[in-house]
Amino acid sequence: MAEENISAILLVGGKGTRLQAVLSSNPKPLAPVGNIPFLELLVMQLRSQGVRRMIMSTGHLADQIEEMFGDGRRWDVEIRYSKESQPLGTAGAVKFAERHVEQSSDFLVVNGDSFTEIDILQFIRFHRQHGGLVSMVVRRVPDAARYGTVQLDGLNRITGFSEKTGNTSPGIINAGVYMFKRPVLECILQGPSSLERDLFPKLLTHGMYALEQDGLFIDIGTPEDYARAQELCQKLYQAAVAPAQFESSKRSASSDTAHD
Repeated sequence: MAEENISAILLVGGKGTRLQAVLSSNPKPLAPVGNIPFLELLVMQLRSQGVRRMIMSTGHLADQIEEMFGDGRRWDVEIRYSKESQPLGTAGAVKFAERHVEQSSDFLVVNGDSFTEIDILQFIRFHRQHGGLVSMVVRRVPDAARYGTVQLDGLNRITGFSEKTGNTSPGIINAGVYMFKRPVLECILQGPSSLERDLFPKLLTHGMYALEQDGLFIDIGTPEDYARAQELCQKLYQAAVAPAQFESSKRSASSDTAHD
């Protein structure tokens, strides 16, 4: 369980353009996986590991998300909303949600369209032990062609990022889960910007560290991977609600990774 009431910003405002053919009237985070909206899996995962305070950074079809989750009491969590009036990108969305984490020395940021099996307590401890402005969960994949990759040194420090190259060789990728120290917010300008393109490259000299996790990982950003999520729905549910089984489920799911 998380050591304290860590807040989590969930980035759920994107349009999900590539999934519109199968989700024409719903925001991507509400895409059903089995009979559960994908975003509910993330809420359950955070709640099961002690994260009770969540800020949903909404934009596209925001009202559907707010109607579905309300104030969070159904899941025994507190949910607040940071609703964009225009698309702000991932970094802009975090900056716009700043008022909700004013009392936090550090906080989680989670992409709303990917699920990463993670030990959150371990990640919080890793973040504090290394003392960087940002800690990132990374995942080693056998085919990194559809991703940008992350370069690390021998001490888990991030030394660089590479854009998508189409190279089908293995690589280490950003899994879309972060711990931020509050001063990071001072580095983000108001308005649209990207974590990956605009913020992270300029923070490399200020200390960014990566924790590798090798459990279940899936991104539902394409129709193919969304279909794959349906095949994994039971394992996703188990990974979301049973953190005590983290180590065993990690081993059994390691061969079920899907890539975006």
